Amino acid sequence: MRLSQLLSGIETAKILNFKDCEIEDIDNDSRQVFSRSLFFAVNGNNTDGNNFVSDAVKRGAVAVISERENQTHVPQIIVKDVKKAMAEIAMRFFKPKKDRVKVIGVVGTNGKTTSTFILKSILEEAGHKTGIIGTLGAFYLKAFVEPELTTPDSIGFYKILMDMANAGVEYAVVELSAHAIAQNRTGNLKFEALLFTNCTQDHLDYFKDFSRYEQVKMSVFDNHYCNFAVINSDDQTGLKLINSGKVRTVTYGLENPSDVFAVNVENSKMGVKFVMNLFDDILNVSYRSIGRFNVYNCLGASALASAMGVSSQDIVEGIKKVTCVPGRMEFIESYNGADIFIDYAHTPDGLENLLKSLKELTKNRLIVVFGCGGNRDNSKRAVMGEIAGKYADFSIITSDNPRFEDAYQIISEVEKGVRKQTLSYITIQNREMAIGYAVSKLEKGDVLVVSGKGAEEYQEIMGVKLKFSDRETIKDVIAKIKFSGELI
Repeated sequence: MRLSQLLSGIETAKILNFKDCEIEDIDNDSRQVFSRSLFFAVNGNNTDGNNFVSDAVKRGAVAVISERENQTHVPQIIVKDVKKAMAEIAMRFFKPKKDRVKVIGVVGTNGKTTSTFILKSILEEAGHKTGIIGTLGAFYLKAFVEPELTTPDSIGFYKILMDMANAGVEYAVVELSAHAIAQNRTGNLKFEALLFTNCTQDHLDYFKDFSRYEQVKMSVFDNHYCNFAVINSDDQTGLKLINSGKVRTVTYGLENPSDVFAVNVENSKMGVKFVMNLFDDILNVSYRSIGRFNVYNCLGASALASAMGVSSQDIVEGIKKVTCVPGRMEFIESYNGADIFIDYAHTPDGLENLLKSLKELTKNRLIVVFGCGGNRDNSKRAVMGEIAGKYADFSIITSDNPRFEDAYQIISEVEKGVRKQTLSYITIQNREMAIGYAVSKLEKGDVLVVSGKGAEEYQEIMGVKLKFSDRETIKDVIAKIKFSGELI
C-alpha cells in the first residue's frame, strides 16, 4: 500500500521530506522493522520511540510518523497524537481479504476474561466461529497468540483481527481495558456490541483518581463506538451509563430492575445454578464455577447473545459447556480433605467477591495466599489487606509481581490493612514458600485460595519475568509432601 493511501484522512501537523513510497509493513518496535516499513515513534511509559528512529531507518524504515521532528532523511509525518494515527493506519493497512470480523467488546474492572470465554462458548454453540483477544492471549480456531497486554496495541490488535477474518472467524470477543481506551488502541472501530461488567478501584497509578478511570471506561458507550450496549444495572457506573442516553442499552442484574435477571441462585462446590429470566424467557442455567459474580458474568453474556439473535437453548448449552476459565476461580485439587483454588483477583472488589463466595462453601477455615503488584496502584494494598482480614480465617501475605519495587515494602503496606481486622496472618515473601506453608497446614474442611496471579506463568522481578505458576507450584508442593511425608 502506498504511503499516500495510508495517510489519507490522517490529521497531520507537518510533513517533511515527503516522497510517496510503497509500504510493506508497519511497526512501532524498531527491532521488528524491515525493508519498506513505516515506523511509528511512540513515546511510551518506559521508552521513547523517537530515540530509535535512526535504528529503524537503518533496518529499512522508509517513513516515520511521530509527534516531533527527528534527524533523518526519510519522510517524516508529524501528528498531534501518534497512537491515534497508528490505530487509524493499522485498521487500514491490515484490511482482511474477507469481510471484517464482527467485534464484541467487554469493558469492566472485573469479569472481562470470564465473560469473553462464556460469550465464545455461546456463539460457538450457535454455530459461529469465534475468537478471543484478552488477558490470556488471542485464541481462534487452532491459533494462539501469546499475551502481552490485556488489549494489544493497535498494530497487534488489527493484525490479529485480519488473521481471524482471513481464517474464517465471524466474531472476535475482545477484552477492552481502560488503558486501551485511553490510548485509543482500537481507533475508529465500531463494535458490534459492548458489554459492561462493573467499575471499581484499579489502575489509579495511571489514571490518578477514580473519576478519571470511570470516565475513560464510560467514554466508549456511545452510538459512535457501538451498535448497542449491555449494562450491569447493579453497578453505580452502570446506572450512569443507562441514564446517559448515549447508546441503546440492554440491562442485566440481580437487584435492580433489569431486562435479564436471575433468581433462586444456588452456590456449591460444583458451580452455580440459577433460574434466568431472559427477556421473559424462563431458563434453568448451570455454570461450572462458583460465586455470585459468575452469575453476573453469565447474565451479561446471555443478554448480549440474545440481543444478537442467539436462541435461548444455545445460550443455556453454551454456558454449560464452559468447563474452566484458566486462573479464574479454578479448582486445582483436593488435599488432606481441603479444596484448593487459584484466582486472578487483584482488586479490592475482586478479592472481596472471591472470598465471600468461597466462605459460603467453607466448612472449616478459609485460607488465602495473596499479595499486590509493584509499580501499580498502591492505594489498594491496605484496602485489600483489610478485606482479607475480614473474610479469611487465616491470611498469608506474599509477593505478587513486585516489578521494580521492594517486595517487603509492598507486603508491609498490605499488612497494615490486615491488622485492622485480625492478627491471624503471616508474611512470607517467597511466593513458593508461602504456597508450600499454606498447603502443609491444610485440614479437613478447609478451603485454600491462592489469589492475584491466576493463570500467569511468570513472576516479574526487577524487569525480568521468571518462570512461575501458582497452579504448578501447588501441584509440585502436594507431590513433594506425598512422596516424602514432609515439605522439602
